[in-house]
Amino acid sequence: MPDDHLQSKNAASKLGETESKSRLPGIWEGLTRAGLANLTLRLGTHVLLVALILALAWGLRALYQRAQSSDLPSSNVFAAMPATATPTEAPAPMPTYAVQVEATGSQGILRNARLHTDVPSRPRDEVLQYTVEAGDTVFGIADKFGLKPETILWANQFVLGDNPHNLRPGQKLNILPLDGTYHRWSTGDGLNGVAKFFNVTPEDIIAYPGNRLDPTTIGDWASPNIQAGTWLVIPGGRREFVNWSAPAIPLDNPGVAKVLGPGACASVASGAVGAGMFIWPADNHYLSGFDWNPNANHSGIDVDGDLGMPVYAVDNGVVVYAGWNNWGYGNVVVINHGNGWQTLYAHLDQYYVSCGQSVYQTNIIGSIGSTGKSSGPHLHFEMMYNGTKVNPHDYLP
Repeated sequence: MPDDHLQSKNAASKLGETESKSRLPGIWEGLTRAGLANLTLRLGTHVLLVALILALAWGLRALYQRAQSSDLPSSNVFAAMPATATPTEAPAPMPTYAVQVEATGSQGILRNARLHTDVPSRPRDEVLQYTVEAGDTVFGIADKFGLKPETILWANQFVLGDNPHNLRPGQKLNILPLDGTYHRWSTGDGLNGVAKFFNVTPEDIIAYPGNRLDPTTIGDWASPNIQAGTWLVIPGGRREFVNWSAPAIPLDNPGVAKVLGPGACASVASGAVGAGMFIWPADNHYLSGFDWNPNANHSGIDVDGDLGMPVYAVDNGVVVYAGWNNWGYGNVVVINHGNGWQTLYAHLDQYYVSCGQSVYQTNIIGSIGSTGKSSGPHLHFEMMYNGTKVNPHDYLP
């Protein structure tokens, strides 16, 4: 009987498996008809992938923990040591290292300990001395010290004479700490008069730290306690330049220019009259040197040229100055154009005209040179209209 019962149980089990196997295709077919076969397959794949990842992570964790525990000495090892055992030598002490604070390219930027505090630099109030070097110009020196060109001239009137062309290597120049003028106190000077001359207030002069003037002891402003010969910085001060270029030279009185030098004319007659249309005075139509800058007392342009190149009359007119200029311009020709215009040509190597001569536009009146106070061959050219100097760039083509 027991055998019959076992056979019946096995037969039932096989029947169940058969039914289960036959049921699976039916379920899959039903999912397919419902359009869920692909979704089911994807979900199953994802579930299986997640399960594999979790199993792998669990296995790696178990392996890591086993490796960690194997590195520690077992208590059995110490238990196996005989009680009388002693170490043959003491454990070596840990080495000490001196930390070197050193910034190198490979270590990057390291911060060094500093035992003092850096104080920001303060504006200077002292006047510096600068030695002119070859190639220097008033404009370049001014730019080097953050000043205006006129400040360089005003601080060095006795050296440069208000003429930027007077700069020479080896000269010692005063460099003011800020824009303004420099005044040497003379006997009889008063603060009110000096301040008015330089277009500032007396307080501006007294308050400037570099002047070292004590308001409590300076006394009467009309006759202050300032020693003659003391140099004072006039912050923000300005004055008129002393101009040694040719003034307006009229046809009926050309002798007004005799202060300039032996090139002045005694008398001239009327002659050619200009048309008011101008040409360039040289073959080159670009500059070599200073440009028009009345703030630096340069009321003309320096036209580039080689020694001996021709210089042309820019319009018709009459020569009212021809010859040497004592104030740095060398050989000079001045033409009165008879219509309010006057032109000047300076630093000429040679001049080919004479007082009272009529000249016409394009006539060669001289050659480019470097006479007078000049840093090299060029033509210094000026234009004046009704007694006022104007920028040649505004009128030359």
